[in-house]
Amino acid sequence: MLCTLWSPMAQAAELVVRLSHVVAPDTPKGLMATRFQQLVAQASEGRIRVDVYPDSQLYGDDDEMEALQLGAVEILAPSLSKFGVAGAPGFDVFDLPFLFDTLAQVRCVTQGRIGQELLQGLARQQMVGLGFLDNGFKQMSAPRPLLQAADFKGLRLRIQASRVLAAQMRALGAYPVVLPFGETRRALAEGVVDGAENPLSNFLTQGLAPVQRAVTLTHHGYLGYAVVANPRFWTSLDDGDRALLQRALNQALAEGNARAAALNARALTTLKQTPGLQVHSLSAAQRTALRRAVQPVHADFARRVGTPLLRDVKNLCLGGISG
Repeated sequence: MLCTLWSPMAQAAELVVRLSHVVAPDTPKGLMATRFQQLVAQASEGRIRVDVYPDSQLYGDDDEMEALQLGAVEILAPSLSKFGVAGAPGFDVFDLPFLFDTLAQVRCVTQGRIGQELLQGLARQQMVGLGFLDNGFKQMSAPRPLLQAADFKGLRLRIQASRVLAAQMRALGAYPVVLPFGETRRALAEGVVDGAENPLSNFLTQGLAPVQRAVTLTHHGYLGYAVVANPRFWTSLDDGDRALLQRALNQALAEGNARAAALNARALTTLKQTPGLQVHSLSAAQRTALRRAVQPVHADFARRVGTPLLRDVKNLCLGGISG
């Protein structure tokens, strides 16, 4: 039960901050959380302690947002997909397939005006938005290469709970199956789903290679996170402690963003050398055809959320591209 409430009187001699996440410690998010823990300990000389709970040890995909809102945990770093389901549909823009081509384009959004407005809007969902973290671009894994839309037909593909991601899979002829991240490997091993989309660092650290035959470097979507705090906890801090935590987090996020691309590059090298796993790449024509197949997903987003956000992303960060 999510009944533990944070109390400013609970710690007299030291402040304990619980940070929960759902992935392994050696992923971009896991490493960021550990670095944040270290930086806070150093800056506060041990007076503030960040307790990190990885791998869904405290809460998983299904209940971590509720835990934060109830005060059962102080800080989370959920994937951006979760915020649309939680009532902030603007975050769905990050799920749009084949919208971003480079991390520089993504960071133009997350580090600029658009990103700050999205974070500030989380106050309506009882969260304090503190910053963004990259994982990287998602690739597809399945029993076969996924080089064209026909290859997706009939496959059951694991996704996060996201209206955009579900529409993406249906547009390609696949069946979207919503599952918590921690259950993905078991679901693949037992045939509950046929494949999934992941950055390569997640694919590697979750040990998915033994249960998937093919990885296709589709580079079709972005996976990132927003670090959020419980508002009662955050406002209860004095100005000095709040500034200390924000500075430490900003540094941890900057280091984490610099590290994410390197982790995915190393994962690609490892996976190419993994026996029994085939790594495939899209040709320019195949990528263009897949991009065309999912354009209805973009049109649905514009109808549902409104055109100004997507227009701003394209004009400010994508060079005003159409489509």
